[in-house]
Amino acid sequence: MRAKAVTTRVSTKGQVVLPLPIRRRLGIQAGDALDATVEDGRIMLSPQPKKKFKAKLTTDRRTGLPVLSFGSGAPILTNEMVREMLADFP
Repeated sequence: MRAKAVTTRVSTKGQVVLPLPIRRRLGIQAGDALDATVEDGRIMLSPQPKKKFKAKLTTDRRTGLPVLSFGSGAPILTNEMVREMLADFP
């Protein structure tokens, strides 16, 4: 199933803004690398594979509760991203 198209514009510097829902869905953050190709007259942008983050169990300094830490630079999950992940969870 194809997602609904979202309109964006090219700036005078040739820059394109990726709409927030698309960035969130794909986990794209500022500074992430994208591969750009042309296929059948269409511009295709694909996020490059991201570095794997190793999880470790730590204690939150404020609450004292255990939390999973993936270290600095790990992507931040939004409430919507967690909802989407849990929707497919049995």
